[in-house]
This record gives sequence, structure tokens and C-alpha cells, in this order.
Amino acid sequence: MSYPFAFPFLLGLCLLGPSPARSAEGPAHEHGAAEEGGVHLGPEQMQRGGIQVRTLRPQPLTQEIRAPGEVTLDRYATLRVTPRIQAQVVARHARLGEHVKKGQRLVTLSSVAMAEAQSKLLSAENDWRRVRKLGRQVVSERSYEDARIAAQEARARLLAYGMSAADIARMARGKRVDRADGRFDLHAGIPGTVIEDDFVIGQMVRPGDPLFLISDESRLWVEARIEAGRVRRIAPGARAWVRVAGRWVEGRVAQIHHSLDRTTRTLGVRIEVPNPDDRLHPGEFVAVRIAAGAGGAQGLVLPESAVLRSPDGDWQVFVEHEPGEFEPREVEVTGRSGDGLVVEGITPGTRVVTRGAFFVQSELAKSGFAVHNH
Repeated sequence: MSYPFAFPFLLGLCLLGPSPARSAEGPAHEHGAAEEGGVHLGPEQMQRGGIQVRTLRPQPLTQEIRAPGEVTLDRYATLRVTPRIQAQVVARHARLGEHVKKGQRLVTLSSVAMAEAQSKLLSAENDWRRVRKLGRQVVSERSYEDARIAAQEARARLLAYGMSAADIARMARGKRVDRADGRFDLHAGIPGTVIEDDFVIGQMVRPGDPLFLISDESRLWVEARIEAGRVRRIAPGARAWVRVAGRWVEGRVAQIHHSLDRTTRTLGVRIEVPNPDDRLHPGEFVAVRIAAGAGGAQGLVLPESAVLRSPDGDWQVFVEHEPGEFEPREVEVTGRSGDGLVVEGITPGTRVVTRGAFFVQSELAKSGFAVHNH
């Protein structure tokens, strides 16, 4: 009679061989010495694995509120570029998606009103230079002040029409009247990304017509909608987390709206989230977690990376009995607190690997022991 299970079983025994921890020749694997279901790591291995160990102490548990959210631009770091007078678009200098610097030229416009204002500036500046050259001893006090005020008014008019102070100063230094052609540039008032640029060359634009929308997307807002009763448990500045590309990114509660949404009868909670890698985009819907106070409860909290799955699917951590000696310990995950996991089945005061647990688990597997304990 054949036994189909016998060969794999015997092969496994042959491959496993004698326990490395009990071999007369010493440790059987260079990666770590196993000791009764555990593993010993030397100082070099500890450093290479980035192993950090902490003594577990009960701490206040943070309750959480979960809600859907929508990513939006940080409107405090967003600028809409519009003309202040009627003009025609002559040239474009920035495009959609481009990152622009503060003061960078965006678009050139042309306007009859601007040409008239530029001519008055050149005339007023010429008079002002002449009066200053003659000096107060030659011209009357009235003429001197009139010339100075006229030059100031001419500059102020151009500034009000949308010409930059730097461009006005360059024009004022010139003497050629033909430079007053009505052309002027609009510049970026903040650094950021061009989000909108809905216009074409030759288009006539009126005061207030949007030409560019520029926003600094290094930080974005997430607007979460939460029932008014639950919002009372949230404070500005509270920690919050947003689910991005399969992982949680930490932010903070920046503001809480004071008016209920008429349709959903919820309050908006605005979360400020860093976005250095451009992972978030306005208009995306995301999952949100918001810290909502401790409520007096305490428990043992570990980083997510410290709690691993064993081969049989149980949660486990690695405890340190002596410096460098680690052993797996089965635990139960009962919930979350902030960005950590609440665990039970382990005694307060136990020293647990909080960083590098996966490295310890790998070294234990290499030493020949299964990484579960029953």
C-alpha cells in the first residue's frame, strides 16, 4: 500500500535535521543563534536591522471618529490671477501643470486704458526729473509739489490697473514715449502649480475674468463631513489620518465649520495634510480618521510595524528577555489608538521590539524555528 504523505514528511525531516541550538558544533546559521524558540542577535545585527526596543506601559487610549472626506486645494495658499481692466491677451508665458515661482511672468495683456496711463507716467516723470534738477531754489514750492504728486499719481494709476511695481519703475526710468504701447504683464503672486489657465491668445478679457489659478499643493485640505453630535468631541489641532495609496498619512484638524450643510445636516471638519510627493489630488474621495479624546481608558499601544502575522495567522510581537535575545509572543489586537494598535495578552513592563520586528522574524526563521508559539 502506498502512502502519498510519507515522502513529503520524511523529506521535511531530512531537510530540517538536528536543531541548530543543540548542535554540538555550535550555531548552525550565521544569521542568529536560536535559543529555545527564540533568537539571539549580536550588536552588528541589531544595528543592521534597526532594532529598537521599548518597555510597554499603559497609556491613555485615543478614541477615533471615522468619516469620508474630499481632497480640496488649500485656499489660503491659492491665488486666482485676473485682469483689473479690460484688455486683450497678447502672449502666454505659463501653462497648465507648470510650477511657477513668485513674481514669474504669466501672461502679457494689451489695453487702451493702460497705454493712456503709461503715457501720463512718462510725461509726469519727465516733468518731475526736470523740476528736481532745477531744485527748490529755482522753481516755486507749489510747482515742485505739483510735479512730485503728479508722478506719484501716475505710478499709482498703473499699479491699480495691474502693472507690477518693478515694471512701473523700469518704465519710469525711460524717456521714450513709444514705450507706452499699452502692454503689461501679470505675474505670479505666490509660488505654486498652475491648476487652471482657461483662455486663448487674442481673447478679450474683462476685469475679474479668471486667467490662471495657482496653488501651492505641498499641503492640501481634506474636508470631512461629520454629524454635529460627534464633532463636539473633536478639537482644532487634533491629530487626523487620511488613507492615501493604501497607507495612512497623518495631518491635523485645522478648522471646524460652524454652519450645518443644508443637504446632509453635517458639519465640515477641515484637515490639513502634507502632500510633498503629490500623492493627493483635489477632488479625490478618501477615508479619514480623527482623534477624538481619550475618554479615560488606558491600554498597551504599539506601532503597526511591531505587530506581525505568524505563519498560522495569529498576531505576534517579539519580546526581549535579555539584551539581544528575542522570542515571539502571541497577542490579540483589540483596536486602534491614534496611529498605533491596542494589544492584549502581554504584561505591562515587558520589553517589546517596536522597530525592526520583521528583521527579527526573518532571523528567527533562518535559525530553523517556526515563528509561532502555542
